[in-house]
Amino acid sequence: MIEAANVPSSGLHSAVAEFTPALLDWFHRHGRKHLPWQRDITPYRVWVSEIMLQQTQVATVIPYYERFMARFPDVATLAAASIDEVLHLWTGLGYYARGRNLHRAAQRVVNEYGGVFPSTLDEMQSLPGIGRSTAGAILAISLSQRHPILDGNVKRVLTRYFGVRGFPGEAKIEAKLWTLADACTPANDVGSYTQATMDLGATVCVRSRPLCNACPVSKQCVARIKGLQSELPTRKLRKARPQRDAFAVLVIRNDGAVLLEKRPAAGLWGGLWAFPQFDEHSLASQWLNDRFGAVSEATSDIYHHAFTHFDLQLHPVIARVDSVPARIADGDEHRWYDATRPAKIGLTKPVVDLIRRIVLPPPVVRQHSLL
Repeated sequence: MIEAANVPSSGLHSAVAEFTPALLDWFHRHGRKHLPWQRDITPYRVWVSEIMLQQTQVATVIPYYERFMARFPDVATLAAASIDEVLHLWTGLGYYARGRNLHRAAQRVVNEYGGVFPSTLDEMQSLPGIGRSTAGAILAISLSQRHPILDGNVKRVLTRYFGVRGFPGEAKIEAKLWTLADACTPANDVGSYTQATMDLGATVCVRSRPLCNACPVSKQCVARIKGLQSELPTRKLRKARPQRDAFAVLVIRNDGAVLLEKRPAAGLWGGLWAFPQFDEHSLASQWLNDRFGAVSEATSDIYHHAFTHFDLQLHPVIARVDSVPARIADGDEHRWYDATRPAKIGLTKPVVDLIRRIVLPPPVVRQHSLL
């Protein structure tokens, strides 16, 4: 089994010598070359795609990317937009910190770099939401600079091909993989190589049931030779996921508008619009009583939502009101949201799903998009 810690070694050099040209040849013949971000390549277009593709599949990203580019064709347009509109176009894509960081980074590019993306790895990494791998990918694909990358797909390819044991998120294992990534990155055609390594992991060297018969580098792949495909990459020992309960209040006006409040900028769903939410039913009822007086409540089926580190059980508490106090009007913190004429604001996924389930009747759901 090849160990990256032994660099340089004849075994490693032989494996690298086989890997890189075979991968490039495969990409030029079979790789994906017609994705939206592979047209009219610029640092801006590549950057947006790389951020959207973090922990998200290509098929999911494509329609979001196309809508985003139609509205924000360049970094100056994105920087000038409101965060609400940015998050509106991010609604449903998840991991909303990416959208907030994208907006912040655009403003820095405009204010500090005159609207021109920085061209060094360190400067690129200094922008919000851009780590070493993302910075390397942007510079390699858009400017043909030689930088290794190490996203999830590339980690899977390298751990299997070189037979690297150990959880890839562990510091010493990650350092080993960076060494291998650097050794494999060619001096020329680096943009194609960068796309190729990501493509191989996304389409052939997939997590479950990799397509080894279609893999251009299977000949020397340690995982294939030793039958370790299901064991590599080494999985992190999983702890039992905690579960939390919360109560979401759906206050629905007689015209069908529903009350939303803006979440704090930091924390879960930061900067998005959500239903008022409470840890206990009694607190939700008290909040309703304080603002709307005695109103009847109804409940609906529990809504399940998975975060990265815990599962949320959201209990809808429904209250329909005829009159609304003047102090609960549209503003910076509260908004009456009419789903038949949706405002351009960022919504949490529970808001989208529960409005469709509870607020809009089925014929209207089919006719209207909340995006």
